[in-house]
Amino acid sequence: MSKISIVIIIVIAVSIGALFVTLMDSSTYAGFNEAFSNRGKEYHVVGEYVKDKPALYNPEVNANEFIFYVNDNLGEQRKVILKKSKPQDFEQSEQVVIIGHAALNNEYFVAENILLKCPSKYNNVPETI
Repeated sequence: MSKISIVIIIVIAVSIGALFVTLMDSSTYAGFNEAFSNRGKEYHVVGEYVKDKPALYNPEVNANEFIFYVNDNLGEQRKVILKKSKPQDFEQSEQVVIIGHAALNNEYFVAENILLKCPSKYNNVPETI
């Protein structure tokens, strides 16, 4: 076997390994039920911020902890602990996507990141000609 053939086989093997690791590590969209059924896996949960329940952010105590409640798109409500500071304009968001995993004690969802869908400033803009 030539040296070029061996190098090509090694490159293909490494590429397949990298693809396999990437696919195994990727997170998926799910509701709280699925996330709490598979506690070690990372999920994207889409839902709405529950404005009726208190949100707790105390930067003097811990600037990287924001606690709030979310109703997922399937109607299940859970406590969420975001391991970041409170996002600006959080209360105005129409929808949130929390990225994280279920806590080991099954009591809350630990979010490492959050994406906000805020009302568009382009809605109801009069048309100009």
